[in-house]
Amino acid sequence: MTTTTATSVNELERLKVLHNGEKQQLTFSDAEFERRLSGLRRIMAEKDLDAVILTSYQGIKYYSDFLFTYFGRSYGMVVTADDTCTISANIDAGMPWRTSYGENIVYTDWQRDNYYYALQQALAQRGVTSPKRLGIEDDTVPQLIRQRLQDAFPGAELVDVSQAAMRQRMIKSVEEIAVIRESARIGDIGGEAIRDAVHAGVREYEVALAGTEAMTREIAQAFPHREVRDTWVWFQSGINTDGAHNWATSRQVQEHDILSLNAFPMPTGYYTALERTLFFGEPDAESLRLWTINVEVHRAGIELIRPGAVCKDIAHALNEIYIGHGLLPNRTFGYGHSFGVLSHYYGREAGLELREDVDTVLEPGMVVSVEPMITVPEGQPGAGGYREHDILVVGEDGAEDITTFPFGPEHNIISA
Repeated sequence: MTTTTATSVNELERLKVLHNGEKQQLTFSDAEFERRLSGLRRIMAEKDLDAVILTSYQGIKYYSDFLFTYFGRSYGMVVTADDTCTISANIDAGMPWRTSYGENIVYTDWQRDNYYYALQQALAQRGVTSPKRLGIEDDTVPQLIRQRLQDAFPGAELVDVSQAAMRQRMIKSVEEIAVIRESARIGDIGGEAIRDAVHAGVREYEVALAGTEAMTREIAQAFPHREVRDTWVWFQSGINTDGAHNWATSRQVQEHDILSLNAFPMPTGYYTALERTLFFGEPDAESLRLWTINVEVHRAGIELIRPGAVCKDIAHALNEIYIGHGLLPNRTFGYGHSFGVLSHYYGREAGLELREDVDTVLEPGMVVSVEPMITVPEGQPGAGGYREHDILVVGEDGAEDITTFPFGPEHNIISA
């Protein structure tokens, strides 16, 4: 760990190497990180790049295992033909080095643009002194940051690698699928805790806390070598079920309420989800009809997930069921998406969504959700949002549903 004898801020170093403590056990094996980096280096070779500068949560996490906390400071990862280095802020001290694959450089706050200076030095130390073509992630680089990157490397052409890297992330390894399976198991535990916490008068946020606490404790048991962070629950009742991403409120659960259970475990940055429609007390006839239709769509979607299926074809087929019931206008979003390094504030493998404008063909190793949702506005019979959510691993001959929490009226009507 570096030390300094400076007597003024102006004498403090711009960069540090903080090997504080020992490297911690990572989520994946060294061989897995080398597999990922080899894939990125193939992209570099195809695009004739001297190096890649990663700046996104998902990019840095995927290739190094380090998941940063932004808080107004930039982070990065440099990848060259034969080496890697993460770039982190001094406020995090030695943690980024301890929790990442490869080397790390720390930049300080004492001079403006030290982050860009760190990128320059990281490349120069790896023999890339005057890059001609640099890969960056255009999908998460704002114009201001892009211009500063360009100013830091004035002779370089900045080339987007985000789409190619996303396609690489869409195919999961055996190690990744193992983490996703465990995360899905933990999501089911959260679902049980949420369902058990429902009673008359309970506030949404109290139910959400019960699910979050159950999953957090299970994650700490299952992944003791990684940070415990970012797990959350969206639990909604009544009118608050109309949107899939509505946060918990202080609303109290009432008899005959429609409920939405949404558990999101986040072990080591790998998001999964469990989402279920429930009712507190018997639903009325129209609510039961709508719920049953959405379950029909959900079952059909699960059956359609298989290698060789095309995302847009799945979406069109499920649309036909809603059309037959006159409910297509009530559909809320796409029918599913990919899993991996993902959260509500970072990541998204947009090339693997079950939508009408996505022509990706499902392949073994892909992991996708099936999650149909319809919303009926307040004041109409059966008002509320209905959705179910399962996670499927695509194999050679079909797909395995790794979500075990039951769905449908026969399982999820809670006695008032």
